[in-house]
Amino acid sequence: MRIHTLAVEQSLASLNTAAAGLSASEAARRLAEYGPNQFEEARQQHLLLRFGREFTHFFAIILWVGAGLSFTAEHFDPGQGMARLGVAIVGVIIINGIFSFWQEYKAERAVAALRQLLPQKVKVLRDAEIVEVVASDLVPGDVVLIEEGDFIAADCRLTEAFGLRVNQSTVTGESLAQTRNTEPSGEESPLHARNTVLAGTSVVSGQARAVVYATGKHTEFGRIAQLTQTAGETSSPLQREIARLSRLVAGLATAMGVVLFLVGQAMGLPPWENMLFAIGIIVANVPEGLLPTVTLSLAMATQRMAKRHALVRHLPAVEALGSTTVICSDKTGTLTENRMSVHQLWIGGAFMPRADLATRAHVVSDHRQLFVNAALCHNLKDVGEEGRQVLRGDPMEIALVDLGRAMAGDLGAHRRVDEIPFDTDRKRMSVLCETPQGRMLYCKGALETVLAGCRQIQFDAGLAPLDPAARTRLLAAQDDMASAGLRVLAFAHRTVPEGQAADEQGMTLAGLIGLEDPPRAEVPEAIARCAAAGIRIIMVTGDHPRTALAIARQIGLVRSERPVVINGGQLRLMSPTQLQLALDAPEILFARVAAEQKMRIVEVLKKKGEIVAVTGDGVNDAPAL
Repeated sequence: MRIHTLAVEQSLASLNTAAAGLSASEAARRLAEYGPNQFEEARQQHLLLRFGREFTHFFAIILWVGAGLSFTAEHFDPGQGMARLGVAIVGVIIINGIFSFWQEYKAERAVAALRQLLPQKVKVLRDAEIVEVVASDLVPGDVVLIEEGDFIAADCRLTEAFGLRVNQSTVTGESLAQTRNTEPSGEESPLHARNTVLAGTSVVSGQARAVVYATGKHTEFGRIAQLTQTAGETSSPLQREIARLSRLVAGLATAMGVVLFLVGQAMGLPPWENMLFAIGIIVANVPEGLLPTVTLSLAMATQRMAKRHALVRHLPAVEALGSTTVICSDKTGTLTENRMSVHQLWIGGAFMPRADLATRAHVVSDHRQLFVNAALCHNLKDVGEEGRQVLRGDPMEIALVDLGRAMAGDLGAHRRVDEIPFDTDRKRMSVLCETPQGRMLYCKGALETVLAGCRQIQFDAGLAPLDPAARTRLLAAQDDMASAGLRVLAFAHRTVPEGQAADEQGMTLAGLIGLEDPPRAEVPEAIARCAAAGIRIIMVTGDHPRTALAIARQIGLVRSERPVVINGGQLRLMSPTQLQLALDAPEILFARVAAEQKMRIVEVLKKKGEIVAVTGDGVNDAPAL
């Protein structure tokens, strides 16, 4: 039974636990049975074996043979300089092997330093008391306490939730913080269930209690890690070409040596002289300078890339990057900045870009209550960091507060006195504030829920009743903004007279604000340069299809009216042949795809003969990478 489909009581019962958590003795027993909450890393080759591999690849073997033949010739015919040639070849092999190993070893150490993704300590209920344990000691059935700023250490099913929102971009690729509740979910996968929190994600706002149902390699995070470790190493185009050249050189050199030996025999020359001559011909045809030339060229390229903050783990990957024909790119944090910003407003009955507010002072003044609302209605924390105050919490709220403070001016006389917190049923939150104009209620949330409490709307000409025509205009504006990939929030307010209840009724709708995760400034030019170089770019993201398509149009990745958009559910039903044919589309992007599906897309592209590069910054990108 999938735990996210069960009610809270059933979920606890299915794990033989209770809301008060496990006893210390039962937790110890389960830890011995299920093992620590850690990911088993794939067994690495011993350092000496990896070092030795640099001296035993095919081309190095050819050079070893060439050196051996040189020493053999010198032994039987001294004074011909063959010993110096042999020493030079051995020197080339040793220097090249040490240099290649050192380059890759440095990169491996740098990667190892980045592998701290899970929290070290977790608050958990043991024997009905709150204790702090190391994350590796969590077991299925533990009840953990979660609050704003926490990183999740294991896959959990929520049992209590108060305004909880989580950032799942590292695991699912979704750019927006996702609300969470305790209701049973009908989703097929726990990845998108609204009552689960997953290992490797973080809490943006709110508090919760949750029961652990998967630890270590059994979590979604661990499953992705296993996919990453089990993906076999493949040779690069350069490695395949050098192997082919090595076989060709070895065959030609040997053939020439044999032919000339036979010619000498036919001419009646002494067999031993023929043998030494043949050995000399074979050694002369071994390109001992090729190996250090290739290695030094690749090493110089890795140094140039390091200056641009690109870490190359394996030297041949540099040349493979230059041979790329297709780039599969994640969206969140790769093509976009992975931060929220205000892009557009619907204010006074018309759309207005964020950038135009600076030159429209009268609009800002007439609609000041909208900006005061954006500045005050939030759950952010103002914390000290490196000698300055910074906001911590939901990136979307940070963007709104920045806008509100910039436009509303001094709000020192405004003081929050109460709050109606956000919850997933109401889909809105409100704050009650003392202001110079009296006590005010400021509300923000999803348009359909805020509308239910509004009686009038603020236009440029003044207040107007919220009649069916106005509602139709608002809903149409929301659809237009959402189709552009924006996250749309409605803002409303009301005066609360002394002694009156601060309920969310009889409010004035002030306007709509649309937010986005903006594309990186350099991305459109990079896409144009790739297109000019004949490199195809395919967006492969875990985010919503509408958001993915909107960003693709903004950055110039999609230009046609009807590109092919395939979501994870459709991809799951496609055969390898159907996927191969679908990838022939001139413009195609994938949305709502999981980690294993990203890897599948890469594998199918490789079967089509493409040389594939993958870019991404999330855990869900690791298997494809």
